[in-house]
Amino acid sequence: MSKSREGGAAGGGPAAVLLRYLREQNRPYSAQDAFGNLQREHGLGKAAVVKALEQLAQQGLIREKAYGKQKIYFANQEQLPAASEAELRSLDGEITARAAAVQALQQSCRQLEAELRDLNSSVTTTEMAKELEELRSECAGYSEKLERMKSASSHVTPEEKEKVCSEQKLYCREWRRRKRMATELLDAILEGYPKSKKQFFEEVGIETDEDHHVTLPAAV
Repeated sequence: MSKSREGGAAGGGPAAVLLRYLREQNRPYSAQDAFGNLQREHGLGKAAVVKALEQLAQQGLIREKAYGKQKIYFANQEQLPAASEAELRSLDGEITARAAAVQALQQSCRQLEAELRDLNSSVTTTEMAKELEELRSECAGYSEKLERMKSASSHVTPEEKEKVCSEQKLYCREWRRRKRMATELLDAILEGYPKSKKQFFEEVGIETDEDHHVTLPAAV
């Protein structure tokens, strides 16, 4: 690389601005990124940026790499001053500090995301107010129904209830007893009957509880 070419690029204009910027930042940029970063401060046009980057790459002052249809440009590392041991240690310390900061931020982000999920799954104030109003309305309906029941004149007294329950128990016991007697009698007849039980019931005209879908209440 001749000093005349580097001196020409450093003399001024878009090429000098871009060369200085890429060396100072020492990181890759596309033409669009470089244009966006420098346009406001230096008033560079997009075409001028593209042309200057291609010129610098041809002169070997910067490097160019293509990724698909896009190109990126970065400083020629061979032309950058070598870092001292102290600078390298300082950079290592900065990398370590920034890595720790990134880890702390990631942890903080995870905590915030967990809090956000909890908030999104919880009931909002508006929803809580609506649910409270519905419960109050439901309670009012129950209270009104209770008052009507208390003021009704057709209440069943405990004595009347006990009498009805006793009668039900009596009738159910009698029902079971008679059904058992009828079943035993019919089984005895069917032992000497040449036809099936169904045919016998049809000839005699016997109807069962099952025929009328009647079920004997459970014993109480």
